[in-house]
Amino acid sequence: MKRYDRAYFDRWYRGRARIGPEPVVQRKVAVAVAVAEYFLRRTVRNVIDIGCGEAPWFEHLRVLRPKIRYVGFDSSDYVVETFGASRNVRRGSFSDLDVRERFDLVVCADVLHYLHDDEIQRGLPTMVKLMRGAAYLEVLTREDAVAGDTVGLIRRPAAWYRDLFASAGLTPAGPYLWISRSLATESASLERPQ
Repeated sequence: MKRYDRAYFDRWYRGRARIGPEPVVQRKVAVAVAVAEYFLRRTVRNVIDIGCGEAPWFEHLRVLRPKIRYVGFDSSDYVVETFGASRNVRRGSFSDLDVRERFDLVVCADVLHYLHDDEIQRGLPTMVKLMRGAAYLEVLTREDAVAGDTVGLIRRPAAWYRDLFASAGLTPAGPYLWISRSLATESASLERPQ
């Protein structure tokens, strides 16, 4: 079984095999916040990060929006024990979130391609209910060139995710970005990629 312990994060986030260097994460955060704010027509106030790992989005969000409320969820004991208090990371996974609040931005980056179909299908309706604004759903697909951690990676076709997200009521709004059906109906047709 795959372990998301300190050694895992040291290898993939700090070592020679490092993926997702700071400037890349910073750009992802900036585009996700900008798209969410564009469609909400106001400043993003809160963010939920599902499968947040060491919560690399936390500091970048705080730089952009100092008053933003961030909550991360991860199933890793190491992550919760190390970053729980300082970055507001709680124990939880994609399919078992117990959250009642709605969020301006939902983040689930580099997670779904490691989950089995049934876990995604169980968790997606809850995730969509949590959305008030946009969702940043970074997923690697069968069609993508992949570098990094491929252990347990499930290479589904991009069409599988597109169909699943559409059936859940999500509309594409940018790179890895999706908005709810209600926000999509309030926007102009050419504001959304087809």
